[in-house]
Amino acid sequence: MALDLFVVLIYAAGMLVLGYYGMRRAKTHEDYLVAGRNLGPSLYMGTMAATVLGGASTVGTVRLGYVHGISGFWLCAALGMGIIALNLFLAKPLLKLKIFTVTQVLEKRYNPMARQASAVIMLAYALMIGVTSILAIGTVLQVLFGLPFWVSVLLGGGVVVVYSTIGGMWSLTLTDIVQFVIKTVGLMFILLPICLYRVGGWDELVAKLPASSFSFTAIGWDTIITYFMIYFFGILIGQDIWQRVFTARDEKVAQYAGTFAGFYCVLYGLACALIGMAAHVLIPDLDNVNNAFAAIVKLSLPDGIRGLVIAAALAAMMSTASAGLLAASTVLTEDLLPRLRGGKQSSLSLNRLFTLLTGATVLGIALVVNDVISALTLAYNLLVGGMLIPLIGAIFWKRASTPGAIASMALGFVTALVFMLKDGLDANTPIYYSLAVGLVSFVAVSLLSRKPQGVTARAV
Repeated sequence: MALDLFVVLIYAAGMLVLGYYGMRRAKTHEDYLVAGRNLGPSLYMGTMAATVLGGASTVGTVRLGYVHGISGFWLCAALGMGIIALNLFLAKPLLKLKIFTVTQVLEKRYNPMARQASAVIMLAYALMIGVTSILAIGTVLQVLFGLPFWVSVLLGGGVVVVYSTIGGMWSLTLTDIVQFVIKTVGLMFILLPICLYRVGGWDELVAKLPASSFSFTAIGWDTIITYFMIYFFGILIGQDIWQRVFTARDEKVAQYAGTFAGFYCVLYGLACALIGMAAHVLIPDLDNVNNAFAAIVKLSLPDGIRGLVIAAALAAMMSTASAGLLAASTVLTEDLLPRLRGGKQSSLSLNRLFTLLTGATVLGIALVVNDVISALTLAYNLLVGGMLIPLIGAIFWKRASTPGAIASMALGFVTALVFMLKDGLDANTPIYYSLAVGLVSFVAVSLLSRKPQGVTARAV
């Protein structure tokens, strides 16, 4: 394992070096938050795919493949299809707005109060996105190197916090490209073929697993629909994803490169599900299925190669963790802090300070949460339940009002929380009830209140 640890340390050092180069390019407020709005197709595609495919998409999908078979790919499929829809249909109007956050759209349609209310929801979502991937980093390092969990979280997460803080979006973009290449090679071209070879080939995999493992609906239609309700729509309104859209040089870059990134996500999900299926054959009695990824890596790969695949997994996790950190700090500095500072806008130094503070907060939360998919589900339930209805209404319904939007956000958010506490994070009820309550309150309060102030829906 000493060679594996050396490879991982080299990878971590490389991320810090790229973070330093990102710092040198981040000379303005706009550079730090959206990479100067100047990314071309290759950089945009890599950073978009790397942002979506993080800890839950990697560790979580391998776990789903272990338990449910090939149908475990639906989590990544929902994310990938959301990326395609976002870039094909929303990127063009979003790029014209020249904004930094999702909540600024709500302010244009409603008023500043709606922006502040939605910023609180978006902050909770972005923090949990960061926590999800930091958790996955800690889990992998703990299982593979025998480190205490808290040490794994602080070491792996600490690297993410440092390079995110010093260079912002430029650091994230540069590290994302390297991470995209590493995880593609490590997981799809090294780990998957070796796992299939260890099993004895595709025919042996088919022979040793039940037929249901090869059904694309074995995970259940209710789960598939819920994944789309949570993750597909969550992608359409998530600050971490919108912030990547804002980096595109123009709409054509977003549409073509973003669509390619979405299809890549679907293929990545299939690869991870197959790895989980192979793990089920090779390690049928795994005590904790959450450790399926780390266990199959530890069992199947030789020294050195194992280190490369660990680096690939860390690459997937770090890209999403850094996206969550920057998204959370951007919401703080662009939406919430100006309210406390009398409308004064943030500066580059303030952006760095709040990214550091956000990183420390995410590390703290990660030390007390222990399930990556549950953490991801929590994040998306709060986001979609609280913000999907008022955001869609802002764009498509002329009679939408500020009181209606705020009522929908508050009641949808609270409903999601209540049903997650009542039925558990894995239940389908939180997203359905929160959307239902949010829709009814949005329509009812909007119809009973005055006409909305601000720009028209067409202008947005």
